[in-house]
Amino acid sequence: MRNNDSPVVVRFLGRQDYVPLWHAMQNFTDARDEITPDEIWFTEHPPVFTMGLNASQEHLLAPGEIPVVQIDRGGQVTFHGPGQLMVYPLLDLRRVGMGVRTLVTALEQSVVDLAADADIAAASRADAPGVYVHGDKLASIGLRIRRGCSFHGMALNVDIDLEPFSRINPCGYAELKMTDLKRLGGASRLDTVWPQLLPHFLHHLGFEGTQVVTGDDELPVAADLRTG
Repeated sequence: MRNNDSPVVVRFLGRQDYVPLWHAMQNFTDARDEITPDEIWFTEHPPVFTMGLNASQEHLLAPGEIPVVQIDRGGQVTFHGPGQLMVYPLLDLRRVGMGVRTLVTALEQSVVDLAADADIAAASRADAPGVYVHGDKLASIGLRIRRGCSFHGMALNVDIDLEPFSRINPCGYAELKMTDLKRLGGASRLDTVWPQLLPHFLHHLGFEGTQVVTGDDELPVAADLRTG
């Protein structure tokens, strides 16, 4: 269970360019203090490849016209694009008494439960973070922890063009196949998926009973982070 009484602010931000949102996550994390409410951001991005701290150029096969951004999360290379739900948990892990592995498990299990709601048998893997269906990857996870606080997060494929994944070795694995909820018989709209995913995520975080506040559908500015 959560060991403080502050609310969780949830924002559905629509489609956001990747770099400004990445910088907003960094600014949020750097500006927050011990009373700043935790936030969970849901969004999607225009097409972009992101290279994590461990990424090797050999896994970037033929990006073509899609921009490539070197970023500060863990992991290898992946693709983000329209129809993919990004889940960014901006949590003070020290304040809630949570380890990184617990956060990763909560993200994974929230997708497993969401898939089960649609009679899709999904599972996590001990050897590779994320969620898989019959060996195909449905959701990818890459986090960064700074000052005990998390940012970056999870990419859940809802109804996404899978072709760009053929231009990389997704998450550093050659021949890894990707899938999405629509192809598996599940939901196809981000604005219906995120409200279904949220309660599962809160449950696995141990946040039951926590007040959830719906934030503005715009990126917060650093000057506002200590209010609430």
